[in-house]
Amino acid sequence: MKISYNWLKQYVPKLIKADKLPDVFTYHLCEVEGVEKKGRDTIFDINILPNRAHDLLSHQGVARELASFLKTKYIDPALKYKIPKSQPTDLKIEIKTDKCRRYMGRIIRGIKVAPSPDWMVKRLESVGQRSINNIVDIANLVMFDCGQPIHAFDLDKVNGGIIIREAQETEAITTLDNKAVKLKSSNMVIADRQSVLAVAGIKGGRQAEIDENTQNIILEVANFDPVSVRKTTQALNIFTDAKKRFENDLSPELAPFAMRELSALILEMCPKTVFEDIVDVYPTEQAKRKLSFSANRISNILGLVVSVNKIKDILKRYNFEFKEKNGTFEIFIPFLRFDLATEEDMAEEIGRILGYDKVKGKIPKINFKPQVNETYRKINWARNKLLNDGYSEVMTYTFCDQGEVEVMQSASDKKFLRTNLTDGLKESMKLNQINSPFLGMEEIKIFEIGTVFKKNGEEMHVAYADKKEIKEMKLEQFISENASLEKHGYFSTEKFLVLAPSRSQVSSKKHSPSFKMWSPFPFIARDIAVWVPKKVSSAEVIKIIKNGAGELVVRGPELFDKFEKNNQISYALRLVFQSYKKTLTDEEVNVIMTKITNKIKKNKAWQVR
Repeated sequence: MKISYNWLKQYVPKLIKADKLPDVFTYHLCEVEGVEKKGRDTIFDINILPNRAHDLLSHQGVARELASFLKTKYIDPALKYKIPKSQPTDLKIEIKTDKCRRYMGRIIRGIKVAPSPDWMVKRLESVGQRSINNIVDIANLVMFDCGQPIHAFDLDKVNGGIIIREAQETEAITTLDNKAVKLKSSNMVIADRQSVLAVAGIKGGRQAEIDENTQNIILEVANFDPVSVRKTTQALNIFTDAKKRFENDLSPELAPFAMRELSALILEMCPKTVFEDIVDVYPTEQAKRKLSFSANRISNILGLVVSVNKIKDILKRYNFEFKEKNGTFEIFIPFLRFDLATEEDMAEEIGRILGYDKVKGKIPKINFKPQVNETYRKINWARNKLLNDGYSEVMTYTFCDQGEVEVMQSASDKKFLRTNLTDGLKESMKLNQINSPFLGMEEIKIFEIGTVFKKNGEEMHVAYADKKEIKEMKLEQFISENASLEKHGYFSTEKFLVLAPSRSQVSSKKHSPSFKMWSPFPFIARDIAVWVPKKVSSAEVIKIIKNGAGELVVRGPELFDKFEKNNQISYALRLVFQSYKKTLTDEEVNVIMTKITNKIKKNKAWQVR
């Protein structure tokens, strides 16, 4: 979110210099992602995390926070607002969904849509917003100022009042940016008696759009369920600044402040307008919340001593109402602070204000004896047993197209949980056999240890496969058939991590392990057989082939067969070709194979079969 330094100074006149603010943000509030100078202003791009989006996605919210931290005066903008006189209204507002928590509406007559004054244009441009007209700009300015999204409808284009409801499956809307959107019954909308006017909390529609001919408007200041807004945004693929604020949950108590600021700005821009009474539909008021904690508990959580007086000072600076007795505090949580619910939350709050650099890096002494997970211990033993028998571990899909346990939501062809490991292992065998030339493996041996899901519960199974067969059984059965566990002490706590020797222990220690990234492109395998005199070794043939193979050979030549006849011997060798830059064609490989053949033919006693 972009924050203007000059804008902040409107509320915190004695704000520290702009070049000092990044450290304050970083160490006590949020991450600074960028700082930009714009003329005489400085723009901070700060990353407000979701836990503070309720109150900090606005200039007023950040200004209040900075004033409290810096122990300086915060000027409440509400003190400067001119409250317009209002007349009785006939505006009708109906809430027909529990996803709308509050809806405030107000009719204003006799406005004049015109370009915004320079100060407003510059202020919006400072945070990356384009000026449209005075009414739309006022709504945007209020949102970036106090954090409450606003919308305005052309009153003369609204038929029969405002209705907040779920959409019907057959309904559609064309948004202000000319995007045609088909609605679903799960989408919340703002409508009149005839049509949909806006997607609630996300985007207005063209139906009641304000234009240069608009004279009378309805102001909307509302509060919507964050989950509903987030799901609708994702479903319709519409992302707006309003959506960002609503999906992170705003307090319904913010709405009156926004309506007051909105009305004052419109009165300033259009002094001859007629304001009607505000209609405020608030089905269930936000409850007041309390939180208790002790200074001792805060100190224990943070790992440093925080005195009662220090906590009192912090609470006063941040305008918390509180009571304290014998080091135990009871606070009234501000309406905008949804992030405070437990003692741990208050410890985090006090810790960030004090500065986490105050917490010393001392490791606590904990008398802890680790608990041994019996299932994992058995899995580890079985895994090491199979690895040492030359098997490689694979992991296959848990979801499949048939089974005994169906899941609520999944891909259309994978609606069930697997009842065995064998089916997945079969598919893995096929894929590995296809790639065996590239892997340089004469035999594929794989295994899997995993959970299967039966009607009567879950079971841990072991399955292993080679060219002969696939075997599957319960983990306990595999262990009982392969080892006398109690005799060898494999399940003792002391030997937990030495259940069986690892493959690295039995492999050669002469070569250091190395890794080269594999190519994302497919390989091509070719075989070549050469008749040579009996006295010629396979190494001589391999050397000739290597000299003509080139850099595209990633494996081989490898001898996989030989036989003797009369005074000659036949060597069958395999080469694997692969490029790191593209997919090879048969023609390209044929050229290389022809080159190899020609090199072999230079020896008249050798013959390519």
